Amino acid sequence: MSEQRKVTLLGTGLMGAPMARNLLAAGFPLTVWNRSAEKARPLADQGATVADTPAHAVAQADVIVTMLADGYATGALLEDPSFYDQLKPGAVWIDMSSAKPEHARAQSAQLETLGLRHLDAPVSGGTKGAEAGSLAIMVGGDEKVMLEVLPILSAMGRPVHVGPSGAGQLCKLANQTIVAVTISAVAEATLLAEQGGADPAALRAALRGGFADSVILQQHGERMSNRDFVPGGLSKFQLKDLDNTLDEARGLGLELPNTQAVRDRFEYLINEMDGAELDHSALYLELRKRNGM
Repeated sequence: MSEQRKVTLLGTGLMGAPMARNLLAAGFPLTVWNRSAEKARPLADQGATVADTPAHAVAQADVIVTMLADGYATGALLEDPSFYDQLKPGAVWIDMSSAKPEHARAQSAQLETLGLRHLDAPVSGGTKGAEAGSLAIMVGGDEKVMLEVLPILSAMGRPVHVGPSGAGQLCKLANQTIVAVTISAVAEATLLAEQGGADPAALRAALRGGFADSVILQQHGERMSNRDFVPGGLSKFQLKDLDNTLDEARGLGLELPNTQAVRDRFEYLINEMDGAELDHSALYLELRKRNGM
């Protein structure tokens, strides 16, 4: 795909803004829109066109990237005739939001009736991965369409085709299950080390490169030790993803006991400890409260 194809990115929040900067750095002509306009305006200084409405943003776009809260937010755009009347037949819609697989399949079918191609391409890597352009990108849909937009996806991270429509979102749910359960384990290990008199920073150094090492241990373990819960990945979105995971599991006749237990702890953190806007590593605070600290 020519680098001069017009790209639009809808949603310039914690993840979308650095993704937009990487697209600009790669030379793509970019139009952006965000519901809170002040989050999009700084991108104008870096060469983006800032649209005042979603309809203006997508007009004549060859590729539309959405990075919104969930599938409902993405689907709501398509309920507005003034929006979908601006969509260019033959364009590619890449939904990089985290949503339910059923939403991805439904949006793909709806966009097909409008003459557009659709990929569900959720990401993992948090704000650091978004800033570094190193996001893990799980792509569902037609692999030929993915290859067509590969330069755009590669400007934001490492895309891997994982199956048909909805498979990207399914793999993201699997990812979020691993993330949540691992955060829980790292929180318990950190608290154990602290209370037993070991230095948790030294613990992380000792485990580096070993079988228990992970990005979550090194990054979120440090957050826990430093009590730094400025959000990279919001707890409220972690809960949303776990709810979607459990809904999908129920539809497949599966029981996921660890996922359910961690999901309930995130619900407590959010509803009883006012932790919705904290980083998901703040599950450590729920653990401390559980232990009377």
